[in-house]
Amino acid sequence: MKYFFKKAWLMRWVLNFWPPFLLTGIHIKSISKNYSTACVELKMRPWNKNAFGCHFGGSLFAMTDPFYVLMLVAKLGNEYFVWDKSADIDFIKPGKGKVTAHFHIDQTMIDDIKRQTSNGEKYLPRLTIDVKDQQGDIVVKLNRTLYIRRKKRAR
Repeated sequence: MKYFFKKAWLMRWVLNFWPPFLLTGIHIKSISKNYSTACVELKMRPWNKNAFGCHFGGSLFAMTDPFYVLMLVAKLGNEYFVWDKSADIDFIKPGKGKVTAHFHIDQTMIDDIKRQTSNGEKYLPRLTIDVKDQQGDIVVKLNRTLYIRRKKRAR
């Protein structure tokens, strides 16, 4: 497989020092060795608060940005195109303090992707991510639609 993050610990390390995450308080707490799960936290910082003292919506959105794409690329290998196609965010309640997002990819999802793309068709799964506060309450719900397609040379 030819993708940048051959090891989950390397992905975690690089992303934790990537300026858009490092400077906004986004921290990757964990990524499983097989890329099936990830946990991402956003800590409240003076520079990521909005005018009302809550997390800036862009930071909440950014903390979910690359994870499903990177995890799926790692699991599927370089025979597939995997991109974000679209996303939307629903603000449920003000986010304060530390908030957390959990990502999960199971074998059923991988099997579904392979089945849906076996003939070279594009597949547009919609994945939902809940960002929760320290009390376990949902702060935002994000929906990410991915574009997944098997590369021509792999069909």
